[in-house]
Amino acid sequence: MNKKIESIIDKMKLLEKELLDEIEKEEKKFGFKVETEGIVFNKEIRKSHRKYAKNLFRYILDAPFLYILTAPVIYGAIFPAIFLDLYLFLYQMINFRVYGIKRVKRSDYIIFDRQYLEYLNPIEKLNCMYCSYFNGLMAYATEVSARTELFWCPIKHAKKVPYIHRYYTMFISYGDAKEYREKLEKLRRAIKEEG
Repeated sequence: MNKKIESIIDKMKLLEKELLDEIEKEEKKFGFKVETEGIVFNKEIRKSHRKYAKNLFRYILDAPFLYILTAPVIYGAIFPAIFLDLYLFLYQMINFRVYGIKRVKRSDYIIFDRQYLEYLNPIEKLNCMYCSYFNGLMAYATEVSARTELFWCPIKHAKKVPYIHRYYTMFISYGDAKEYREKLEKLRRAIKEEG
């Protein structure tokens, strides 16, 4: 990888950290603490949250009919999601052990914490839990597949891709046969040592 690309990647990492620090500062004004038993809001914030909770009956009555009709389509995806979740567990237990790759920690990706928001009614909390599970599962699957790709095929695409995972910048340039043969084992060692 050339020095200019490395420099840009380093700047991106610094900006990402700066962004996350700024988001953390912004969140402090909402008065919550993350504790082992869950998210805890101070008393005044909890009281103000309850004022914004929408009555469950009113929520259902106000829901557009087409939204209600689409709910089974959305929630029907839970079955393939659960299958994928189980498959990813087995995949890592078998393949990652053979390759010597550290397993992806599922709980780092599937995070349930929105149920502590008292301005959400039970249906909204269920919807948030579903979205947390499904989107977390997709991020978890991306990390598993990214580690696999780094191990087996760490070559950049010739075409531009709309999304790159965190290992993609380490990949070998498309068409660079010499670098591929020279770096493949080094990249495999890197993913084995990560963690």
